Amino acid sequence: MFDKILIANRGEIALRIVRACRELGVRSVAVYSEADAAAPHVREADEAVCIGPAPSAESYLLGDRLIEVALRLGAQAIHPGYGFLAEREWFAQAVTDAGLVFIGPPASAIAAMGSKTAARQLALDAGVPVVPGTQEALTDADEARSIADRFGYPVLLKAAAGGGGKGMRVVREAAEMADALDSARREARNAFGDDAVYVEKYIEGPRHVEIQLLADQHGTVLHLGERECSIQRRHQKMIEEAPSVAVGPELRARMGETAVAAARAAGYVNAGTCEFLLDRDGNFYFLEMNTRIQVEHPVTELVMGVDLVQWQIRIAAGERLPFSQDQLTPNGWAIECRITSEDPANGFLPSTGRVTYLHLPSGPGVRWDGGIETGSEVGLFYDPMLAKLIVHARTREQAIARMHRALLELTIEGVDTSRDFHLRVMENPDYRSGDISIQWLERNLEALTQAPPPAEGVRIAAIAAALLADAERVRPAVAIRSDAASPAVANDASAPSEWARAARLAGLRR
Repeated sequence: MFDKILIANRGEIALRIVRACRELGVRSVAVYSEADAAAPHVREADEAVCIGPAPSAESYLLGDRLIEVALRLGAQAIHPGYGFLAEREWFAQAVTDAGLVFIGPPASAIAAMGSKTAARQLALDAGVPVVPGTQEALTDADEARSIADRFGYPVLLKAAAGGGGKGMRVVREAAEMADALDSARREARNAFGDDAVYVEKYIEGPRHVEIQLLADQHGTVLHLGERECSIQRRHQKMIEEAPSVAVGPELRARMGETAVAAARAAGYVNAGTCEFLLDRDGNFYFLEMNTRIQVEHPVTELVMGVDLVQWQIRIAAGERLPFSQDQLTPNGWAIECRITSEDPANGFLPSTGRVTYLHLPSGPGVRWDGGIETGSEVGLFYDPMLAKLIVHARTREQAIARMHRALLELTIEGVDTSRDFHLRVMENPDYRSGDISIQWLERNLEALTQAPPPAEGVRIAAIAAALLADAERVRPAVAIRSDAASPAVANDASAPSEWARAARLAGLRR
C-alpha cells in the first residue's frame, strides 16, 4: 500500500478521497487554488499545497505542477478524481513517466476510450452493440445530411472528444443540419479544443443505463451492476439510482458481460463505467466508457457494499479483487441527488455567494458527500455542484420516501440551490412509478421548476427555529408574546415551544 497520495482535485470528490485514504492508513496531500484556501478538503487532508490562482487553467489543470508537488512531498501516487485531468491521456502518461502511480486506467486505455469515434470502433470490433452511426468525423453538412437520410431522422450530432453534453445537437430535419453542425463544432472546439463531430441515429425515449466496472492488474474484470441515470437536463445527469427498474437479473448479466468485453478490449485496469442507451424493447447500445470514478458512484457503493474509491487505490497498489462475479448482487435501493448552486426557476442560472447557514440531513440510510460548509464561498470558477445527497433503503419506494424526507431536512442559505427541484421530482407520479426516459425531464421541466416550492412552510419553520436558537445563545431569553396583554408567556408552562412559535412565524398552523 502507498504511504502518501496526492489528490489532484477539489470539492466533494477530494474530500471523499481523503476519507478513503484515512481508512486505508494512507496520508493524503490536498492541492488547492487561492479560491479554495478555506475549503473542507484542504483542512481535512494531512498536508495541503496552494497551486495557483482561482482559474482552473492556472491551478487544477497544471499537470506539471501537480506532479512536481507530489514528488517534492514524497507522494507515491496521484488520484485525479473526476473532471479536470482525470481523463487526460497525457497526464496519466506524465504521472507514470515521473515514477509515480496514476490511480486510474493506463494511458493507453484512456486513449482507446477517450474519443467517442475510436471507442465506437473498438466496441464494434469487440462485438459490442452500438447505436447506428458514423465512425469518422463529419466533413460538412452535405455529408451529414446524406448520412441522416440513410439512418432516418432524427439524428444526433456528437463531439468526438466530448462529454457532459457539450457539442451535442439533435437534428430532426435536413433544413436544421447546417446550423446544428456549425453550433456543435463551435461548442466542441471551445470545450475540448477539438471540433470533430460525428453523427448517430437518435433513439426516441430510451433510458440511460450504465454499468460499473472494476478491473485489477491480474486479469480480473468484474461488473457491479447498473445505475439508472435518465434524469438529465441537456445531457447532464441530475438524479441517479441503483439498480434500475427497467433491468432484471437476466438483462443485468447481459449488459454486464458486454461492458466487461468492452473493458477487456481496451486493456482496462481500475474503476470505469460503460454507458448504454436502453430502449423500451430491452435492446441496449454502447455509448462510451468513462475512464474514471463517476460522480454517481455512491449509489453503487451502497447497494453493492463495495468501497469503489478504496478499491481504486488498492488496485493501483497491485492488490487482487477478492470477490467473484456471483458475489456481486444488488442489495436494496439507492438514490442520489446532485445538489447544485443553480436557480431552477430561472433557467438553472448559476448562483454565487456565501453559504450563510447549512443544516445537513441525517438519520437512517442518509449519506452526504459534500464540499461545502457554513461560510463557504461559492463562485463561478468551478462546476456548480456543491454536494451529493444519497439515501439507501430496502425498496425503491422506501428510498424515494427517505430522499424526500432528507431533502426536507436539508437547508442551505446564502445561495440558490436545486433542492426544491429534487423535491418536486421525488413527488412526481411518473418518477415514483419509474416511467422515465432521458427526454422525460426536458418535457416536464416547466412543471418541475415553476411550481411553488414543495413543503416550503416546513423549510421556513426550520430556518426560523434555527435563527431563534442562535439568537438565544447570544442574548438573555426574551418572551415571544403572542398577545400584547400577556406579559408572562415565557414563564407559562403551557407556552408553545420555540418550534411551534417558529411555525407560527412561518404562517403554519400546528
